[in-house]
Amino acid sequence: MGKLLIVGSMAFDAIETPFGKTGKILGGAATFIGLAADQFNVESAIVSVVGDDFPQTYLDIFTDRNIDISGVEIVKGGKTFYWKGKYHNDLNSRDTLVTELNTLGDFNPIVPESFKDADVVMLGNLHPNIQMGVINQMEERPKLIILDTMNFWMDNTWTELINVINHIDVITINDEEARQLTNEYSLVKAAAKIQKMGPKYVVIKKGEHGALLFHDEHIFFAPALPLEEVFDPTGAGDTFAGGFAGYLAQTKNISFESIKNAIIQGSNLASFCVEKFGTERMVALQKHEIDKRLLQFKELTQFNIELT
Repeated sequence: MGKLLIVGSMAFDAIETPFGKTGKILGGAATFIGLAADQFNVESAIVSVVGDDFPQTYLDIFTDRNIDISGVEIVKGGKTFYWKGKYHNDLNSRDTLVTELNTLGDFNPIVPESFKDADVVMLGNLHPNIQMGVINQMEERPKLIILDTMNFWMDNTWTELINVINHIDVITINDEEARQLTNEYSLVKAAAKIQKMGPKYVVIKKGEHGALLFHDEHIFFAPALPLEEVFDPTGAGDTFAGGFAGYLAQTKNISFESIKNAIIQGSNLASFCVEKFGTERMVALQKHEIDKRLLQFKELTQFNIELT
């Protein structure tokens, strides 16, 4: 059984979309990554920080799935990271209404001893110094280090971000972020520039338009499954990352072909995440649903053609 170390936020989200709104519900990058990775046969652990306002029922969601949370620090008297956002009608853009770092502002990650030899490390969207601090705690080089980041860190911590990018194997970012990171409009040129920064693999997420994978001269495109309803996009990118990392930790195969399959696995799980608010759909997800939708992905992309 492969070992997966997940580093990221556990949070309260409050979400408003054209279809409704919530009060404070469970969110955070590590939350969605962990729930997605749990669909695979892996031994996983989360490193994060919360306040003592974080309900035990939320922690039980992870322990009930045998996800190790010994690396989750609970700060006495502290408040958990809180994000509130409102999505526009197209669900592709949103306005951040409230961001309260709270305990996340002083987060000092401590990797559990039993996971310092993890096969795969998934670094969720955090300050690059925190991500680098985790890499430095590993006893040996993991088979794969995956990093997620965003334009905020490009704007405010450029030097630190470039440093951590130099130490990873896979970066997952969206198309806007890839262009900002490289100052290249062409995603092919952007990916080539990013590979020169260190990562062997570049995954560029395009939301409802799928994802691109770049490795040397190879390019692979995975479509997003057309859905009848998209209810809440929050956490879809992290769910994609969790499925991607979980599959690779299970197979312990980091060939280009295996990573192509990981892209499909991540896209498949993300398609469930958006069907309900927050983590509701992922918590209730069943294996037979996952398998059925994987076949839909196969039918969407498979064809026979004769060249004359």
